[in-house]
Amino acid sequence: MKNIVVLVSGGGTNLQALIDAQKNGKIPNGKITCVISSNPDAYALTRAKENGIGTRVIVPKEFASREMYSKALLEALFQEYADLIVLAGFMTILDQSIIRAYHNQIINVHPSLIPSFCGEGFYGLHVHEAALARGVKFTGATVHFVNEVADDGPIILQQPVAVFPDDTPEVLQKRVMEQAEWQILPQAVNLFCNGQLEVREKTVFIKQ
Repeated sequence: MKNIVVLVSGGGTNLQALIDAQKNGKIPNGKITCVISSNPDAYALTRAKENGIGTRVIVPKEFASREMYSKALLEALFQEYADLIVLAGFMTILDQSIIRAYHNQIINVHPSLIPSFCGEGFYGLHVHEAALARGVKFTGATVHFVNEVADDGPIILQQPVAVFPDDTPEVLQKRVMEQAEWQILPQAVNLFCNGQLEVREKTVFIKQ
């Protein structure tokens, strides 16, 4: 059984998708053991507590330096015996020390089809605004392993979502969450917990 630690900063809709998948037996070899938030007011903490999941709050601005914050976060991950770390709307860039300590054990969900509309500055509604401004006919979501470059790690799963002429960023964001993010994030977590993911350089192969 793999210990899953979820890092959050906000509402926690992707966390909820993972909780629901776990409840429905879709992640049989994994268990969400802790939710760590960078924001003490994140509603994701309430979601965790309502489902009997332990929580921690580690706020970056309460530390004198990024290095000290990263050290505290890394210590918390060690204490929770994390096998898999899931970034679910986590608004803090992870330090290299954490990425190295958990090589190919950290996954993130991004609301576009990487390599489109990704990297520094592309988060939340900004991603969907950029997609609409470019006039793409399809967008979607990507689950990938995390490396030292934003949204650059090996891609695990992707799911396309149609874009319609009258879409607003908010409408598109909701569709991408419902039709892509909430679907492929639990799938990727399950594949990891089953030992079905093999990374060769920058390509992920799914073992049957």
